[in-house]
Amino acid sequence: MGEDSAIARYAAEFVGTFMLVFTVGCNVLTGQPVWGGVSIACVLTVMIYALGKSSGGNFNPAVSVALGLVKKMEWMEVGIYCVTQIVAGILAGFCYFGMFGDSFNLQPTKGHNLWQAGLAELLYTFMLCFVVLNVAASNVHAGKNQFYGLAIGFVVVAGAYSGGSVSMGCFNPAVAFGIDVSSYGKGVYYCFVYTLFELLGAALAAGAFAVCRGEQEEDVAATPGVPAKLLSEFLGTYMLVLTVGLNVLSGSAAGAFSIAASLMCMIFALGSCSGAHFNPAVTTAIVCSGRGKCPASEGAMYVGVQIVGGICAAFTYSAMMNGETFALKPAAYTWSQSLVAELVFTFVLAFVVLSVATVKNTLSEYFGFAIGMCVTVGGCAIGKVSGGSLNPAVSIGISASHTMNGGVFWPCLVYTAVEVVAGALAAGVFMATQPSEYAEKTEGETA
Repeated sequence: MGEDSAIARYAAEFVGTFMLVFTVGCNVLTGQPVWGGVSIACVLTVMIYALGKSSGGNFNPAVSVALGLVKKMEWMEVGIYCVTQIVAGILAGFCYFGMFGDSFNLQPTKGHNLWQAGLAELLYTFMLCFVVLNVAASNVHAGKNQFYGLAIGFVVVAGAYSGGSVSMGCFNPAVAFGIDVSSYGKGVYYCFVYTLFELLGAALAAGAFAVCRGEQEEDVAATPGVPAKLLSEFLGTYMLVLTVGLNVLSGSAAGAFSIAASLMCMIFALGSCSGAHFNPAVTTAIVCSGRGKCPASEGAMYVGVQIVGGICAAFTYSAMMNGETFALKPAAYTWSQSLVAELVFTFVLAFVVLSVATVKNTLSEYFGFAIGMCVTVGGCAIGKVSGGSLNPAVSIGISASHTMNGGVFWPCLVYTAVEVVAGALAAGVFMATQPSEYAEKTEGETA
């Protein structure tokens, strides 16, 4: 039977969703506080690579609805996919219940209310659907890359350790129903509420996709307009800073990796829209490196939007965490140690961006991974020293929100100055180490 047949498509959606929900249950019931989110992200990633050619690899009713809203799927097909996915999720829930003789109820985590959990579900379902639309469904990327599975799957790493600390981290109605129905003895309620927030997230993703990719959906060779680029920079910075704050305030066991994943996924999604800077230090590096990659006037707009996105995200994570905030600089180390740490690892981040994403022969598949993992490097190496901000939008957002609880604002200004200097330094080192990027083409060279 051909893989394009309806039975093949629905079978693929059933298998992929079943494996996703079964993996969720096994991780929760065996207790995997450190690697559970990575395990769940990886099963989504590998199932997308394995079955994407058969069904598109949705495995999530919110994703299917988002695809319907942007007219990438017929609504009849969306409906069949959603039913198949929810049935698969429920059966997977009963299978892990039968295997362990135990289940767990779906509800906001201890200390959080329904609205906080709903907001977590909305925002990270938005992120998941938005990444899907950009890397797997847009005319720019659909069928033209191999990073789609990694970009989509690792949204779960970003969300599981951040939003998951508030809502348990479903981001998928099939997961919500699988968990809630299989624990029916403890009540079936939150799967319906979570689904409403998740579908709203899908709708917002469809709207943002229309703005960011509107011109390119009509003409794949078109250059996105300024509104599309600015929304791209806002969304990427917002999701990055939100993930930072939720990981820090929840005491995540995998904070640096989760934050790195959020950056990686949004870079894969929006790199071909705005360049996916999401960081004033990176924008500074690109402007200072010349070559017309980002005019100074556009860079100034980027920086303004990035800072606004960071501040909005900081107040969002505070609201989700009952008004809690945190200081930018950890108390255990001196200012000189913290600033040297920020200088060195912001330099690493900006230099890698210049070297893999702005050169003549850019990385076509691994650019997002290379840039995102700089946060894993810096977060683990100097997170306890300086906080590992590496980004003025992160620094300003953290300090701005902390003023609500008696904190002072000025530390972010010092961090910002050092981070911007690091960006300029990266541009200088890039010029010195990669002169071929500045050499004029000689006669006979190809473009």
